[in-house]
Amino acid sequence: MLVDVGSARLFFEVVGESLDTATLKMEKRPTLILLHGGPGYDHTTLRPYFDRYSNTHQLIYLDHRGCGRSTGARETWHLDQWADDLAVFCRTLGIDSPRVFGQSFGGMVAMHFAARYPARISKLILSSTAAQFRLDETVKIMRKLGGDRAADVSHRLFSKPSQDAYDTYGDVCLPLYSNPNAPEAASFRERAIERPEVALHFFSDEMASMDMRAEIANITCPTLVIGGTLDPVTPTVCSEVITDSIGKNACLHMFEGCGHGPHRDDPDGAEKVMRRFLATKT
Repeated sequence: MLVDVGSARLFFEVVGESLDTATLKMEKRPTLILLHGGPGYDHTTLRPYFDRYSNTHQLIYLDHRGCGRSTGARETWHLDQWADDLAVFCRTLGIDSPRVFGQSFGGMVAMHFAARYPARISKLILSSTAAQFRLDETVKIMRKLGGDRAADVSHRLFSKPSQDAYDTYGDVCLPLYSNPNAPEAASFRERAIERPEVALHFFSDEMASMDMRAEIANITCPTLVIGGTLDPVTPTVCSEVITDSIGKNACLHMFEGCGHGPHRDDPDGAEKVMRRFLATKT
């Protein structure tokens, strides 16, 4: 389905009912909006991992502007617009106080949204993401996991983004994102719609200088920050910085042996932690 947000049309899919038919009064179920990473991939990178939450939530998978099946001109590919898109999307569809999950780049959008519109969100889960990109730490962990080649390739992509650097990074570094003991974890990319131009634009234009540490202190909703201890692109320090910057409203859970996306490397463990957080009354 597509919804018009002004200068773009956003594609979304809904899984699960909004009203609980098992209750006598058809009680309204909470909405969980799921924001994919990238940018330049689409919402299918989060499926089927989160479909299991449809027994307690209405799930909305959203393709960011410029990504997947959504439209949007190049000059609008920036965090302010992506966050505002989410606000317009919720207002247009009448979604009040959603819960929001953001993976990687989706977490950056989710943080920016929660800081700009603190009264419009009830709970926030930030997974394998960063408020400030740490190329130094990324290079260090890439070298640990993949040797000098991986370190050099990651430094090249994020310091001088280009299509050639992007392609090489995909071959050399992306395999290091997932725990090798979870062979199915990396398969999410196989069916995704990939738009490298969006990623290259964001890496060049905004991510290198991005610093949301002061901004996210404005986040007032309960926030769960999760990450993997073997994540080479948003390493542990990034999750710690987010938690410290948000302050008392945030809690941190790191998953040992997991890479970029605990929900993929440890689906059952991640589900246990996230369900406990989502079930807690605010």
